[in-house]
Amino acid sequence: MNLEQRIDAFQKLGIFFKQFSTSKIEKFDNSEINTLFFDAFKMQIERAQEFNGWFTKENVLRAFESWSEALSLENLKKWTSNYQFSEKPEPKKVAIIMAGNIPLVGFHDFLAVLISGNNALVKQSSNDKHFLPLIAKFLEYTNPNFKNRITFNDRNLTDFDAVIATGSNNTARYFEHYFGKYPAIIRQNRNSAAILTGKETKEELELLGEDIFHFFGLGCRSVSKLFIPTDYNFDLLFNALYKFNDIINYKKYENNYDYNKAVYIMSLFNVLENGFVMLKEDKSYASPIATVFYEYYDDFENLLLKLETEKSDIQCIVSNENVVDFVKFGQTQHPKLWNYADNVDTISFLLKL
Repeated sequence: MNLEQRIDAFQKLGIFFKQFSTSKIEKFDNSEINTLFFDAFKMQIERAQEFNGWFTKENVLRAFESWSEALSLENLKKWTSNYQFSEKPEPKKVAIIMAGNIPLVGFHDFLAVLISGNNALVKQSSNDKHFLPLIAKFLEYTNPNFKNRITFNDRNLTDFDAVIATGSNNTARYFEHYFGKYPAIIRQNRNSAAILTGKETKEELELLGEDIFHFFGLGCRSVSKLFIPTDYNFDLLFNALYKFNDIINYKKYENNYDYNKAVYIMSLFNVLENGFVMLKEDKSYASPIATVFYEYYDDFENLLLKLETEKSDIQCIVSNENVVDFVKFGQTQHPKLWNYADNVDTISFLLKL
């Protein structure tokens, strides 16, 4: 199976995903592939919240929608054109240990391993273990050469050549110890931040709300920290974020909001809040659910220097300032195929095995 065949299979997956969007679920045709897979995917989307309370139907569809955009033929070719692929007589077996904080969060690693011509040994998170086996079956049907190249294992992993593992800062230490003798990418906690200047339009701040609230703020690309000028008018931000006030009606989110608010009150912290999100001045990046940390800055250039020294804590930065690698408002949950987690080029890593 060559690169073009692998690209073709994932392009077909992207087309299939387009039937599942936040606006509606709609079967495009009665093709054989839809007859086999459409209802199975639809049922799993409908039931996702039974297995993980944070996987609401809207958030699952949002993940499918994002991947349907990413897996276009144009994107797949642009992404892979940056590398020299060679067909390996003996593909390497790459163990992938996945997180489960948002739907399909481990899919990019899965895609990278397979598109590079290697075999995937997947250990899924118990919080997100129902979609990827369906996707594997889809790929195997699309191109039978994928058979025996994708293995799922929920026990101790053995017989592999390299590792890609994602977890918390604590589990990362365990991964580094356990997999120390293997070529590895070990990921740990990161969060995303936004830089506000006070010149943002209401539309831009509403888009920032998507970066904050989509997936309940649980993703590493979710904005959990704001950098704001010392004279910032918070009314501008609160007025724009009000369109997301319905999030408080989701019980798990409401419980976190109430709990964290009580903790802040008892600790005598000065917190700004509007009934569904709290803003707390804090130098940390990882804020609790329903809370966004903020920090003042005096000089933009000095802030950039500070962010450079703290880049190991940051996944991406949102701003309307024209700085290389900054993400536009509303785009954090729509990464391109070449936007790698922790800025580690997964494909380059895999091609060197």
